[in-house]
Amino acid sequence: MLDRALRLTALALPLLAATAAAPAPNGRLPFQVGERLTYDAKINAISAGKASLSVEGLETVRGVGTFHAIFDVRGRVLFKKFANHYESWFDTTSLVTLRHLQKTDDVDKKYEFFPAQKMYVKNNDGIENPSVSMPLDEASFLFYLRTIPLEVGKTLTVDRYYHAAKNPIEISVVRRERIKVPAGEFDAFVLKPVIKSNGLFSVKSDAEVWVANDAAHTILKLRSRLPLGTLYLELRTIEQPN
Repeated sequence: MLDRALRLTALALPLLAATAAAPAPNGRLPFQVGERLTYDAKINAISAGKASLSVEGLETVRGVGTFHAIFDVRGRVLFKKFANHYESWFDTTSLVTLRHLQKTDDVDKKYEFFPAQKMYVKNNDGIENPSVSMPLDEASFLFYLRTIPLEVGKTLTVDRYYHAAKNPIEISVVRRERIKVPAGEFDAFVLKPVIKSNGLFSVKSDAEVWVANDAAHTILKLRSRLPLGTLYLELRTIEQPN
């Protein structure tokens, strides 16, 4: 069940194309090639594994410059191992996803997104699925969260979930607080992202994401209620390029 929840996560989320003023990123982005964040994963209070979020490099997809990012969650719950691997290629200026890979113990999927046509093709099957003009996937959504304006009490409503029928997404900035994670103590904004789908950010998951209250807006912590318990990801290390 953890595998399925993590796959559908949204960490299945997306960008704008939509309903409220959600400006595209401009100026200097709060992340760069070579950044790597590692997390401790827990189910309730029990250590369950590790997670990482990294920007691997710059690559060209169909003539467009993209960031190549990877999001990994690996570990064990009771006697069951889980390994969830996501790769994303998203535009370096708009953060629009052009390509996405998902690999778990029982899933191996590849998505090609065509934003101008508002559609995507899965596993090269030739079937055109309805999407949006600025899609995001599980990995690129986490980077998108780091670019949005943060003001307590504000809610951002966007049509950027790659599955068109599941929009809009709502991202509320619910409070500020100081938290302690293995990487240290930080002042943070607490976000509540919600999508009308299953996964980490579903309505039932009551998910929250802690984002550093600084220029980098690093993701410090994530909490999501799953059928087998509450998942926590807590930042352990931050690696930046020299």
